[in-house]
Amino acid sequence: MAKQLKVTQIKSKVSEKQNQRDTLRSLGLKKIGQSVVREDTPQVRGYVNTVAHLVTVEEID
Repeated sequence: MAKQLKVTQIKSKVSEKQNQRDTLRSLGLKKIGQSVVREDTPQVRGYVNTVAHLVTVEEID
């Protein structure tokens, strides 16, 4: 089974740049405390790196 990432939004997107807001939306995050599970792909890793200061990431099997 492929590795997966659990991404949780921990900070607000209000004062962030538009590209970071768009990245959160493309990850599927809309509000603080919300979590999503995504496949561990280079594309998702890039998204997470873009908004690393707004989210926490856990690897799950």
